[in-house]
Amino acid sequence: MILLEREGPLETLRATFEKTECGKGHLALVEGEPGIGKTSLLNEFARTVGERCRIYRGWCEALFTPRTLGPLYDMALELDPTIAEMLGASVRPEVLFAEVLARLQRSQSPIILIFEDIHWADSATLDLIQFLGRRISMLPALIVLTFRGHEIDPGHALVQLLGGLPAEPTVRIVLSPLSSDAVSMMAEAAGRAGDGIFRATAGNPFFVTEVLANGDSDPEKLPDSVRDAVWARLARLKPSLLKLLEFMSITPSGIDRRLLSSALGDDALELADQCIARGLLRRDERGALSFRHDLARQATLERLSAMQLRSLHVDMERHIETLPESETNPALLSLRLHHAAAAGMANRVLELAPRVAGHSAALGGHRQAAAHLATALEHVADAPTELAAQLYESWAHETFLSLHGSYEATIEAFETAISLWRKLGRVDKVGINLCRMSRMHWRQGKTAKAVECVESAVNELENHPPAPCLALAYSMRSQLLMLKYDLDEAISWGQRAMTVADQLGEMEIRIHALNNVGTAYLFMNDLRGRAHLEESLHLALTNGYHDHASRAYTNFAECSILLREFAVAEKLLVDGISFCTRHDLDSTKHYLLGRQAQLYMEQARFHDATTIAKGVMAAPNLPMVMHLPALTVLGRTRMRLGEDDAISLLERALEEGLSTGEPQRIIPVRLALTEAAWLAGDRNAAVVQLDALSSLDAGSLRIFDAVEMAVWRQRFGDDHEFAADYKTMQSPRVLELQGMPLEAAEQWLELGQPYEAALSLLQVRGEKQHSTLRRAIDILHQIGAQPAIAVAMGLSREAGFVHLPPKRRRGPYTVARKHPLGLTQNEQKVLRLLLEGIGNKEIARRLSRSVRTIEHQVSSVLGKFNASSRVEVLLRAHGEPWLLNASTEPDLVARYAPKRPQSEAISPTKSQYT
Repeated sequence: MILLEREGPLETLRATFEKTECGKGHLALVEGEPGIGKTSLLNEFARTVGERCRIYRGWCEALFTPRTLGPLYDMALELDPTIAEMLGASVRPEVLFAEVLARLQRSQSPIILIFEDIHWADSATLDLIQFLGRRISMLPALIVLTFRGHEIDPGHALVQLLGGLPAEPTVRIVLSPLSSDAVSMMAEAAGRAGDGIFRATAGNPFFVTEVLANGDSDPEKLPDSVRDAVWARLARLKPSLLKLLEFMSITPSGIDRRLLSSALGDDALELADQCIARGLLRRDERGALSFRHDLARQATLERLSAMQLRSLHVDMERHIETLPESETNPALLSLRLHHAAAAGMANRVLELAPRVAGHSAALGGHRQAAAHLATALEHVADAPTELAAQLYESWAHETFLSLHGSYEATIEAFETAISLWRKLGRVDKVGINLCRMSRMHWRQGKTAKAVECVESAVNELENHPPAPCLALAYSMRSQLLMLKYDLDEAISWGQRAMTVADQLGEMEIRIHALNNVGTAYLFMNDLRGRAHLEESLHLALTNGYHDHASRAYTNFAECSILLREFAVAEKLLVDGISFCTRHDLDSTKHYLLGRQAQLYMEQARFHDATTIAKGVMAAPNLPMVMHLPALTVLGRTRMRLGEDDAISLLERALEEGLSTGEPQRIIPVRLALTEAAWLAGDRNAAVVQLDALSSLDAGSLRIFDAVEMAVWRQRFGDDHEFAADYKTMQSPRVLELQGMPLEAAEQWLELGQPYEAALSLLQVRGEKQHSTLRRAIDILHQIGAQPAIAVAMGLSREAGFVHLPPKRRRGPYTVARKHPLGLTQNEQKVLRLLLEGIGNKEIARRLSRSVRTIEHQVSSVLGKFNASSRVEVLLRAHGEPWLLNASTEPDLVARYAPKRPQSEAISPTKSQYT
């Protein structure tokens, strides 16, 4: 095809590549309808820059279920043999993707990766593109993605991928149809009239080419679709050529030369050469044959009857089976499954689908695994009972892991699997599925059903010898008990789980149970829990259990905040957020950011806390539990700053917290609403919240919660007694309860909590009241707590104090001007230049400093980000735009602000139990 009217897109690609040559990678999105010339454009682009770089291409095909990482398979052998070996060995995605990243980073010359037709891509391929795309600015690579925009709806996974790509290094090229003038030029070159051709084809280059190739057609009787044009050409072919094309049309990915010869005989390759000469087929760099354009393949396919199609699919599957590697090559297994499914070969589908699904799951393609298993379930009536049970179990588990599919359908599949396993007497399988189903119910907020499933699992499994499934059931019972603050029982069952896990050598279950027990101990103010959480975190990190490590960071940090061990909490949060960033655990990262906002709120860093909490809440589609810490902090900090929306935010947090049934989601919000009522002087509103808290079961209140409730009742003049023996607790709140608010304030200041210190100072009466009020107002002015200032001034007026202290704006507690990670102004300037991909020498030139100084400041920035490389800094800045100082750099904030939540995190599924 002549490249007409493509000078602009071609120049855009060239200019983008030149930026890549300068060391800053880019993404190019090439969008257009079928036949618009995307591949032709890229062929011309590759021809013009090919001597200056290495180019690797991979294709996505319209299989019933896409090949997992299909494009990477196409590129792998030439890109790096190690990557090809890792693909064949089903290496975990995070390891595989890291190797691809390392290969690109090692390159001494620019690399172009072309992913064709990603609208057909599997989720693992989309994850790979996202993984590389988020790091593209630091790579010597240009990634080109082609897709058909009209074939993706708003719910398509590709829409989420494109929305999450970094904006600054991404260019988008939308190819338009040819103009009537261009079509006329092509028609004139072929000796045809152009007007009718333009009307029939609407300027689609492929349509135009195919119609012009049909030289005998009357321009006034032009076909209205390319199908008719292709059919007209096919009708004039020899039967042998037509048979070849029909056979090839059933395979979207093209056919290997060996397979073609095996299926159609020795003459097949000669016939294929004739088709290439006629412009119907093409041969890629690997020697594989395919239609020159997929539209021609589709038109050929439509000529075939249902009986012909089934016969061809049967033949294709059988011929692929004869290849030596057909039993071990994952790509060939996927093709065999595709053809077996199309032919309705039930037994072959039931044989192949679990194998292909297992390979996809090992590579992190859980959606593809679920789709493969769904194909098998269409034939489940023909499966033996044991296979049917495993199919239902595996499909339900894969849909759970991939966060995809209907809740009702997944639950039904679990129930069916449980019923079938019961018939077979497999109590171990029954127990595993009950535990998995419990997690599904809990995720939906159906705690009672979650508990029912775990209890059923425990009751059934305890009648049999100890097994891993029993240890899992014990640990899950422990977790549910810990979440409802039934702490003694949570510890007891967690210890039982560890005993069984240790007997069976089940490390993963031990890690899970250690977390439950350690958290329960610390919730009881028993410091033995610290050792349990330390061991859980250490084992998770050492053994590569990313999900468990993130959970350990989360619970350990939360407990450290509760114990006022802020330095420990800060370290855990920084490490945990960095860990989740490195491993693409975006959902957990946002939960940890909510806890970081909580820490800053406790330290009266209201500006930082609000900024981070708002950033978390701005992430769309974040699961409710994952944003609740941030929502609670946002409501409470805005209440302390006197913002109008504070109460509505807290009421929303209470509504969502009540739906979970977990005390940790409810009690902090009711205490915050109590504080809001005290600030507003509304005793009745406070009584509502305190009475609601008092109505909770005694086991639902930790000693920390009981003491805080007692303080608020005392501040309202209520001497209500609590059952908790809070007098033995070392806390400033206990000092205030014992009538020593001044001593409590001093202890709050030692802990680094000036807001709490000021509130305690407001409780002082007698001869010291005047000086303590002045001191409280001074502190509150410095942290911007306007409602509390109003309370203090009201107390001053009631006491008859005329002279109030002047309003101060600077002082030891004025932290709003500080960077959340403690970056100095100079370091923030260095950070902004780092994010532009600029090297140390250029940064030194721009900031008029020595290279040695810049090296020290870059090292300091990396240290404060807890990052081992600039790539990690880029990732955190992309996900946490508030780190770029929004007040002075709105453009950078807009550039790096996330447009959507990241796609499914890449994490290992190392065990059948979690």
